[in-house]
Amino acid sequence: MARVLIAEDDDPLRLLTARALKDSGHEVLTAVDGAEALDIVMREGGRFDLLLTDIKMPLMDGIALALSVARDHPRIRILLMTAYADQRERAAGLDALIHDVVLKPFTLAEIKAAVADALAARKA
Repeated sequence: MARVLIAEDDDPLRLLTARALKDSGHEVLTAVDGAEALDIVMREGGRFDLLLTDIKMPLMDGIALALSVARDHPRIRILLMTAYADQRERAAGLDALIHDVVLKPFTLAEIKAAVADALAARKA
């Protein structure tokens, strides 16, 4: 399947999402914030198919992370997550860099479908 990096500062949500994607057959790594996620991307040489990141996080938010990853590793698909309307609006100008924004709360079926859609678009 795919190699996915999840950046999410909410521990239960990060763990639940990681488990759901692993159950779907994906290889999943996780980070607690954007800075850690960027370190992982660099350490792994950008060998990810998808970055699934929350927008609002400490240290480095998901938009700053998405901009860095898109610049240095443009083949990685980017899927943002947020529970805040104003954060979704911040992402509106990133259409060329991101696949979509998933609204929280989401069901496991919804996040699995969003990831599958982003990965399918990457291959198209």
